[in-house]
Amino acid sequence: MAPPENVEALPGELPRISDATLRDSAHMAGVEFDAKDAATIADLLVRTGVELVEVGMVSGPDSGDADLVLSVHETVGPERSLTLVMVRDRRQVVTALDEALRLGVKSVMFSIPTSEEHARLKLASPSTKYLISLARTAIEEAKDRGFHVTFSGEDGARTPKERLVPYVAAGFEAGADRFRLAETVACLSPWQMESLIGEITAIDGSEIEIHSHNMLGMAVANSLAAYRAGARWISATAGGIGERGGNAPLAELLTSLRVVYGDTRFDLSHLTELTNVALRGARLGHAFQSGPTAAHAFAYELPGQLTHPEAYETLPPEVVGNTRGLRVRTRLSTPLVRWALGDSAGDLDLAAFTAWLTERQAHGEDLLDRDAIRAAADRYAAA
Repeated sequence: MAPPENVEALPGELPRISDATLRDSAHMAGVEFDAKDAATIADLLVRTGVELVEVGMVSGPDSGDADLVLSVHETVGPERSLTLVMVRDRRQVVTALDEALRLGVKSVMFSIPTSEEHARLKLASPSTKYLISLARTAIEEAKDRGFHVTFSGEDGARTPKERLVPYVAAGFEAGADRFRLAETVACLSPWQMESLIGEITAIDGSEIEIHSHNMLGMAVANSLAAYRAGARWISATAGGIGERGGNAPLAELLTSLRVVYGDTRFDLSHLTELTNVALRGARLGHAFQSGPTAAHAFAYELPGQLTHPEAYETLPPEVVGNTRGLRVRTRLSTPLVRWALGDSAGDLDLAAFTAWLTERQAHGEDLLDRDAIRAAADRYAAA
């Protein structure tokens, strides 16, 4: 098909595309892809023309995502994939990088919280000096091991430029290859995004990626605005699946690039199959909906998201008549169960109950919400 005649002039090289279906979507509450899903999705992504498949998350030894990572490596090769590495302290970074090496990972993306709110919650310090020091250490450790390194600004969209710009500059000075701005909490308009990205693309030697969430329905628009401002990479997911209202949907992004810029690099014929495979693997059904009114928009499986929701939400769910809740399959933890049971826990052995329930979930049980966990606790106590 010939490109449209009314295309816009390119602001620079066409953007490169990474897909986070097997990382961000895979860690959406209740979503668990298996190795077969990972292989199929990775293959379709590469056949579509997506350059980089983001898969799994590593925070230390014995990664729970090892099977996903190895499946993608076998299907499309480690050179076409990237794995997220959590950064919380220096010792943890070293053990996580060693695990990534064991899995054969070639490219890592450091998840580093940059806003004061997220840094206080996850790094136990809002200090800009400590943030930069930790990022430098992580990047240098990774480069010493031969990794290609992307470092993130988790909650970067809400990080003041006086804090964000020095952090990004320090990361590139330490040897990082790319910086990803994460619009963890959707809050920017396209013109605000363009201004913010312009601040960091002005840094010498910078290569910038944008990763937007779709709670406000502007993830594709903000991604294109970031590209206009000089971002070289855009992150998306099949079907827009992901946490907090979803991510920039790959099909809408690639068709927008075709229509707006005449971009014919991608084989769009795989997009419907890719979206359907991802939705089926995620057990979300064909009626998946992104944005704030979706049933899963304010569903969480991490205790910190339930105890500190203000750090993750653009607006509280009550504003749009929605509710906050828990949605989990097998990624149970004692703190999560403690939150679900609340005052009803009584003298229940939470660790033993969590292990019992996790074992049951591993054998094909349905998704759990708060009521289901409480009902299971009653059955366990009566047994």
